[in-house]
Amino acid sequence: MPEPVYAGLRRTGPANLNAMAAQEIRRRIFAGELRSGAKIDQDALAEELGISKLPVREALITLDHEGMVEHIARRGAFVTRLTRDDIRDHYRVFGVVSGLAAERAAKNLSPESLQALNDLADRMESGVDPAEQERLNFEFHRRINYGSDSRRLISILGILAKTVSHGFYEAHQDWQGKAQEDHRRILNALSARSAPRARSAVEKHFTDGAEQAVTLLEAQGFWDH
Repeated sequence: MPEPVYAGLRRTGPANLNAMAAQEIRRRIFAGELRSGAKIDQDALAEELGISKLPVREALITLDHEGMVEHIARRGAFVTRLTRDDIRDHYRVFGVVSGLAAERAAKNLSPESLQALNDLADRMESGVDPAEQERLNFEFHRRINYGSDSRRLISILGILAKTVSHGFYEAHQDWQGKAQEDHRRILNALSARSAPRARSAVEKHFTDGAEQAVTLLEAQGFWDH
């Protein structure tokens, strides 16, 4: 029998299990494994994740609030019938706020912080596997966000980050090269202390990511029903 996705984490607190279950459902939706309008089998999902049904139910409530899932009385939970523009908006909103953070960071980042970002970009270009690419990408953007020195922006981005699927580098294998180019463009703008260029580069990075996500979902037949 396959190892449950979260095997070994059953002692994790309920809130963390809820969050992990929600993230896995998001991943499946954005990877096209759970299609628009599909019913979510809560019992099967709980078994696959190796957790009880309660965290799955709580995760689905969270995703309902995000507009990713809808509950229909006496029928169950279903993936919301997302449009292409829903996917685009999902990424673009994140990009707009991330762009604001980059605009601030261009003025605030220390030489040491810029060097750390450069080191991360180097590592992402060194041929590491997709999972490591994902981790390095998260750290790259996290450092920029914190470089904004804005508690409000960081708080909003923390909320938005929870609603974006992980596993982008694994699901979109041709994204790596494009992302590396984007990161260099962002880094160059930050190094030049150009707030407008940094904001624009980050926003475009997320906008292009949105189009990549739509293209992948189309190829997987996400809307073919």
